[in-house]
Amino acid sequence: MPDALSTDTPNSDRHDDADPQPPDTHAPASGMGTERPEFLPPTGGPIELERTFAFIDICGFTALTERHGPRRAVRALEVFRTAVKEVAGRRGARVAKWLGDGVLLVGTKPGPVVATVAELTGRFESFAIDLRAGVCSGVALLFDGDDYIGRPVNLAARLCDEAGPGELLAHPSALDGVPDWVQTGSPRVVAVRGVGAIEGVCALRVAPDVQFPPEPNRESEL
Repeated sequence: MPDALSTDTPNSDRHDDADPQPPDTHAPASGMGTERPEFLPPTGGPIELERTFAFIDICGFTALTERHGPRRAVRALEVFRTAVKEVAGRRGARVAKWLGDGVLLVGTKPGPVVATVAELTGRFESFAIDLRAGVCSGVALLFDGDDYIGRPVNLAARLCDEAGPGELLAHPSALDGVPDWVQTGSPRVVAVRGVGAIEGVCALRVAPDVQFPPEPNRESEL
């Protein structure tokens, strides 16, 4: 009768190959943040990571400055940045870079990033300011610890350029995990400057029945 405390197991139950083997160091990291250290690429240079990127900016910011003056424009930026930080923080997206009247957001999965951008564009519909945005997912290089370089970053920026006032354009790569309170428009072809025609782009919009809690002092400040 086998000893119940014995650490020996029959050969049929042994898993000699159970020890984790580091993958190809040239393969991109999955970028989930919980991988074993030996499964990650070496440090000391650019790292390939799979991320979701979103560019958001204020439509007609130059015209806003001309019409209402720089003080009103600066106040609009303050309200915009405060809202971005609050919504992104709640939903798990990160502000990667402020870009004057815009921002670059990054996340590990499309869903939270899309939710962040959709909520922001929806909230600002009640203000006298329109936002526009572009979202794309894919593998990019993390350079110098805080800068992302690659095709998904470029596509997100170009889709933002092509979006109309209050519009969020999503690349097909960013449609996985879209929240059920966000409506997805019909796929279409978008001509992207410097890239060409991109098929399967969808406009995303907050569903009409969504109600946002009032933001303290926001409506009166703009």
